[in-house]
Formats: sequence, structure tokens, C-alpha cells
Amino acid sequence: MKKIDKLILSSFLGPFVMTFLVVVFILLLQHMLKYFDDIVGKDLGWDVVGQLLFYFAIFMTPIALPLAVLLSSLITFGNLSEHFEITAVKSLGISLSRSLRPLFFFTIGLTFLAFYANNSLVPKAALEAYSLMYDIKQKKPALDLQEGTFYAGIPDISIKVGRKFPDGVSLKDVIIYDHRGRTGNKQVTIADSGRMFTILNEQYLKLELYNGYDYTEGNEQSVGNNGGAPEALRKTRFGKTEIVFDLSSFGLSRTDKKWFQGNRIMRNITELDLDMDSMNNEVKGAMLAGYQNKNNLFNFHMKEDTVPLPADLRNYKKRIDSLAALKGNHNPQGVPAIGGSPYRVTPIAQISAKARHASDSLFRRPFTADEVTGALNVCRIVKSQLLNMNANLDTYHHEYMVFQTQWHKILSYSFACIAMFLIGAPLGAIIKKGGLGVPVIVSIFFFILFYIINSTGEKWAEQDKVTVPVGLWTADVLLSLIGLFFLRQARVDARLFDADFYRVVIDKIKARFRKATPAAKAA
Repeated sequence: MKKIDKLILSSFLGPFVMTFLVVVFILLLQHMLKYFDDIVGKDLGWDVVGQLLFYFAIFMTPIALPLAVLLSSLITFGNLSEHFEITAVKSLGISLSRSLRPLFFFTIGLTFLAFYANNSLVPKAALEAYSLMYDIKQKKPALDLQEGTFYAGIPDISIKVGRKFPDGVSLKDVIIYDHRGRTGNKQVTIADSGRMFTILNEQYLKLELYNGYDYTEGNEQSVGNNGGAPEALRKTRFGKTEIVFDLSSFGLSRTDKKWFQGNRIMRNITELDLDMDSMNNEVKGAMLAGYQNKNNLFNFHMKEDTVPLPADLRNYKKRIDSLAALKGNHNPQGVPAIGGSPYRVTPIAQISAKARHASDSLFRRPFTADEVTGALNVCRIVKSQLLNMNANLDTYHHEYMVFQTQWHKILSYSFACIAMFLIGAPLGAIIKKGGLGVPVIVSIFFFILFYIINSTGEKWAEQDKVTVPVGLWTADVLLSLIGLFFLRQARVDARLFDADFYRVVIDKIKARFRKATPAAKAA
């Protein structure tokens, strides 16, 4: 490797690592703010919070890598141009394209690394993060008794304290309602003072109560023997008593991850291919059922009409018939079944003339109210079946588009590293400004442009307004073209951000306009 390559790579790696960590931190902070209310007050350990931050940090890498490449390449070539190092390199006969070569190859390797992260690490991190986030949302808030209010966080127990001392242990005027017997407010404990603390690794809450009473009203035996008799009341005075409550419901219980694996962001390309194939088979199966059930839906019309199956449905039917034959479920007559029973329709050509004459006579007589009502009911049933079939087709098609969108998203976010490099490196050479000033502003502008185009294209693709490849790759293609334009301008030392450059362009346009005006008047 030449010294110039080492110089450019060493100048790039430092800003890249720094900007990548900063971008991940900013995106992670913005993402975690959405779940702030779900996390605060749950008494989560640092290990749980650390896991959540780690998984969400990995989840942010598809967006952080392209932005880090854009910003670091802008800073690198802005610094080199600002200190005339690019000019010195050009004076040695080394073109700008040759200077970009080491970073371009590094970015290609980074693109493959981004693909590996998007395809393998991000789905696993998303599964871990969102399953953990779901369990955190289901977790009860930490035990926190407030003065003068009832606390009902412990199952079937309500506790009220008149005063809670600053030490967090001593209590005054304690009232406890025990609803575990499912008999209402019939078991009450009142104490003048008490102490509260957790035991056995915070799995149990222990209350030491002093100078109080236990009140118990009624019992099952008295009520069962004589329902009309007044219930008994038992009052017990105590100098000190201890009550222990189970706090297992406050623990973080983990849900089986299999219930979250069907989400598209938790699937890699291979799994998405299987999902799309399954959705495609569902669509073809629903369409094939619609073709085969025509005679069952329309009993009196279009009996002789034949609608040929499309080629893809014919191939699908042959495949499922072959599979059914291998399993021993092949129907040799090939009659479509409704409700598990074969439905046969006798062709009109086989009906005798006498039968046709009888049926013609039958149709000439006036219809009764029952016949009209029955016909309307049949029409409503057919309409409902057709609407349900179309709704199922729309659902399957939408699910297919969702999986296809995620499939292309994995690839497009990886290729975005190359597109951002093509913009950042030439633009840094044109701007000739390093540091974190102008490069940050320019990077934010192009990243917002990329994010808006990509988000709009993704939404349009899922709504079937555009094809999925168009929706997901438009941002990459557009930014790549802009980057190639900047590269061309950088090679010829164009001053795109110099006011004199635009004054010269405007003067040339005015000069051409003055020449064209007399010629037009003379004509």
C-alpha cells in the first residue's frame, strides 16, 4: 500500500469511528425517549437496562452506518482540501479518483459488513429488544407507598399509610385491607405504627406492625349454616405482629420469543423468502378456489361459460395435485369440493327437450314471494362469499408486499453506504472545509433527503402505489447520481459553493440572452 493510501485511510478511520458512535448514541437516545414512560418507575436492574440499550444500539446500525460514512468522508476530504493536501497530491500527478480508491474499497467492505449486520445481527437484536420491551411494559411499577393514598400494587391487598418517614422504613397510621378471601372488605388490619422492608433478595415484603387491631367480619360456616343470621365480628388486639407479602408479581417475567418471531423486522432474507413464498401460495390458492367454485356460486347463469386458468395458476394446480396424489388424497374425478362434498353440475346440453320445455314453462309462471326471498338470500350469500374472497386476497397481497419491502430494505440500507460515500468524499473536496461545522450541516441535509425519499417510497410500496424495488431503491439511485455529479465537478475543480462561480454562470446566461434578443427582433 502506498503512503498516500495510508494517509487517506488513517485520516478517515478516526472521524468514522467517532461519528459512528455519536450517531448511534443520538439515534439511540431519540429511540429510547419513546419508551421513557414505560421504563421509569419499574425498578429495573442495570443489567436489564444495559441489555435493552445494547440491543437497540445494534438495531440502529442500518441507519447509523450510512450517515457515519457521509459525515466522516466529508470531514476527511474537507480537512485534506482545506490544508491543500489534495492539491499537493494532484501536483504529483495523482488524480482525485485515484485518491478516492482506498476509501472506496473500504466502503465496499463496509457495505458487506452492513449487509451482514442488517441480515443477521439486526433481526436477532430486534427480537431480543422488543420482546424485552414488551415484558418491561407488562411489569408492575416498583413498590412505592404514598402518604394518604391506598396502594393496590400487591395482588388482592390494599395498603394505606398516614405518614411515611424519610428513612423509607418507618410508617405511621397503617391500614391494610385483605381481599384474598374474595369476600369484600371483611379483613382489616389497623396499626398505630410499623416498619417496612424487603427480605430474601427482595422477593417478599415484610411489615412489622405495632399497637393495632385485626378485624374479621363473618365466616363461611356461619353464612352457610344460616344465611339470614347476622355475621360474626372478631376483633383482635396486638402489640406487635408481622405480615409477609409475596412480591413475585413485581419480577420481570420473560415471554417466549417465538411469539415475536413473525414480525418482518425480526426476519432475515432467507426467512423473508420463505414468508413471501407462503403468501404467494396463499394468494394463488384463493384465486384457484375462486375459479373452481364458479359453478357453485352461480347456479343458474354462466353454466356454459369457460374461463381459462392463467398459466401460473395452472402450474400451481398441477403442483398441488401432484402433492395430493403423493399423499393419497388425489381426487380422480377432479371435481372441486365445497364443504368436503363433490359438487357436480349437469351440462345444459345433456338436458332433454322435454325437460327444457318443462323448465321454460316453470319460468313463465309468476314468482311467489317465497321464491323471490329465497333468490335474494342466495344473491346475498354469493355477494358475501365474493367479498370475503377479495378481502382475503387483499390481506395476502398486503402481507406479501410487507415482507418484500423488508427484503429490499435490508439490501438498500447496505448499499446506502456507497451512495453516501459518493456524495461525501467529492463534496468535501469541493467545500474545502473540515471540522464539524459545514460538514455536519451538509450531512444532515442529505441524510434528511435520503430519509424522506426512502420513507415515502417504503410507504408507497406498502400501499401498492409503486413497485417495491422502485420505492426502496429510489433514494439510493438518486443520491448515487448526485454523488457522481459531485465527483465530476470535483475532478475539474468546480467551485459549486463559491458565489463568483454562480455570478459567472449568470453573466453567461445574460450574454446569450442579449445575443438572442436582437436576432429575434431582426427576424
